[in-house]
Amino acid sequence: MSTIAFLGLGQMGSPMASNLLRKGHSLRVFDLNQQAVNALVEKGAVAATTPANATLDTEFIITMLPNGDIVRDVLFGEAGVCETLSANALVIDMSTIHPLQTDALMSEMAEKGHAMMDAPVGRTSDNAKDGTLLILAGGTSEQVERARPILMCMGSELVEAGGPGMGIRVKLINNYMSIALNALSAEAAVLCESLGLDLNVAINVMSGTAAGKGHFTTTWPGKVLKGDLSPAFMVDLALKDLRIAVDVARQTGAPLGMGEVAETYYRSASHDGRGRQDWSALLSQVRHLAGRPDSL
Repeated sequence: MSTIAFLGLGQMGSPMASNLLRKGHSLRVFDLNQQAVNALVEKGAVAATTPANATLDTEFIITMLPNGDIVRDVLFGEAGVCETLSANALVIDMSTIHPLQTDALMSEMAEKGHAMMDAPVGRTSDNAKDGTLLILAGGTSEQVERARPILMCMGSELVEAGGPGMGIRVKLINNYMSIALNALSAEAAVLCESLGLDLNVAINVMSGTAAGKGHFTTTWPGKVLKGDLSPAFMVDLALKDLRIAVDVARQTGAPLGMGEVAETYYRSASHDGRGRQDWSALLSQVRHLAGRPDSL
């Protein structure tokens, strides 16, 4: 079993640390919240007075902190991790921070001769408690394999994200989509109310369509991702239907800000000659707007 420093005992960090203890690892813990530290000590952890104190003679250092500035301070600040970090130790940042901050932290660590990988998590605090988190592992293949036994004490599934800094990137994209989709779903639910439609009927219908299943796994794989833009449902028809929904929302007083933004994308696609292409061509249009080639 390994000796691990765990820095950050918040809503996610505390149960994650508890699972490491439960699996037999030796743990040194640090957090500004003394109550959270004491709770882990009662389960067998050793309290540390500083990040440097926690890190001394440990094989793995896990950070689970609120933002990148705090991660940086814990690593490089006074009494920080780097003051006592051994040459063969591995720092695993499991925080959700800005990916460009992750890149900068990894670069600075490498300059100091230290190894660092990112491994943010998916799912909820309930999953943190029962050890079924989704681990999104960045880092080199060697780092991921070295860390895998530790990470799998806290999760039930590990995805190798494709190299250093890629774990936080896929976490960011996943969160962006699910957070924005939550807003879109709320708009759709209120539009149901405005039109007198039973929400349960809408849920039943949309659970079997791209609306509920998402385009990554339904419309895109057979069309735009294969380079086939022959229309199963044309951009112009999608634009027509979207405009009807936006107009109905205006007339019934339902907010449809997400729909109005979507209309600008479909309108630009139609304007640029994609009107008779499959609606999945919206990916090509957004790539065009970003200055990228139309196809992946």
